[in-house]
Amino acid sequence: MRGDLGTHTRGGRTNPYFTPSHLAWQAAIRPFIQTHLHAHAIDHETAGTLPPTIFRTFAQSHMLLPALPAPLPVSWLKRLGIHTLLGGLKVEEFDALHGYIYADEMVRSGLAGPGASLTTGMAFGVPLIVRFGGEGLKERVLPGLLRGEKRCCIAITEPDAGSDVAGVGTTAVRSGCGRWWVVNGVKKWITNGIWSDYASMAVRTGPPGSGAKGISLLVVPLKDTPGVTMRRLRVSGTASSGTTYIELDDVRVPIDNLLGEENQGMRYIMTNFNHERLAVATGATRQARVALTAAFEYVLKREAFGKPLVEQPVVRHRLAKAGALLESQTAWVEQFAFMMTKMPHEQADVLLGGPTALLKANAGMVFKECADTAVLLFGGNGYTKTGQGQLVEMLYREVMGTRIPGGSEDVLLDLAVRQLVKIYKMQTKLLEADSKL
Repeated sequence: MRGDLGTHTRGGRTNPYFTPSHLAWQAAIRPFIQTHLHAHAIDHETAGTLPPTIFRTFAQSHMLLPALPAPLPVSWLKRLGIHTLLGGLKVEEFDALHGYIYADEMVRSGLAGPGASLTTGMAFGVPLIVRFGGEGLKERVLPGLLRGEKRCCIAITEPDAGSDVAGVGTTAVRSGCGRWWVVNGVKKWITNGIWSDYASMAVRTGPPGSGAKGISLLVVPLKDTPGVTMRRLRVSGTASSGTTYIELDDVRVPIDNLLGEENQGMRYIMTNFNHERLAVATGATRQARVALTAAFEYVLKREAFGKPLVEQPVVRHRLAKAGALLESQTAWVEQFAFMMTKMPHEQADVLLGGPTALLKANAGMVFKECADTAVLLFGGNGYTKTGQGQLVEMLYREVMGTRIPGGSEDVLLDLAVRQLVKIYKMQTKLLEADSKL
């Protein structure tokens, strides 16, 4: 059940998706990530933050860029003198499976917070600028962001608008002189916000009651900006990821910091959901594997009633049930990454939106099952914040950090079925039309 991706096999079985390029990429990045991130992941998560030197190390090695969705912004990277990634992978050869391997390796310690503290802004905030920013805006902000000299977050969620993105209440109004957007409102649970120079922010530019049709996206400067106040939030898990509360009081934002067209922000936000949810599902699947691996190793050595725990049928049953769910989830998330290498972005947005929502929701449920199993089999050790059950206890607290952000579980389950119905009806009409020809 360990199922590491360290060779051309997973769990002793040949992986059908990985090419020599993917295997070489994995072999190149694993020791780097282990040395610079995982070796002290528990210490960093316990402290609630990573030393700034770690971010600089990743930035200077171009090891933040793989968090971007494939294909990478090749022309921009080459303009900046970035032609290859670690191990010699050419930027134009990077695909969704390379991205999947990177996302998996970044959570290999089992803890999502340390990796998220480095990559969430690059993964979810920067792509919106790359795809929808005007040329002047991109010239101003992209070089610093892509080099890792500046940081960006994505700021959508508010105290009263989480999975219901259409409920965003932060407003942006054009100034009388026409040079500025004046932004007022609050953003909450913003990962990486406290360290970010910019936020790709959802704001309401339409009238009250306009719902999704009145939302726009702005690149809002944060650091040292008059009217912006930020503070850290204490959350149950992923403490080192920099969860932030942002208040905006008459914040002036340059008029050309608008991403795309006014009142079209909801459409742009949705283009990033597949990448975001695949990344979350990948990390949660790895965390589930770490939890179940820890449990498996523990029951081999722990004795109770005169024999190792693994000799108890009820223990084997728990491991088998959780393991079956985990292996199915792993195969599913790999399949999704593979499909992303074969489908144009626009097609994937339409056909994979609902299934990716379901994938992310299921990843959280599988993670919960594996974390529950680990804590139960560790017993009191799994309920203790120090000692041999420390990691398992930490993983248990991170489960809800998968099931709520990026679209809460219940919302995504409903979304998946609604999207399935929509596609079913659309394809049925096409088949009926073809039959009449």
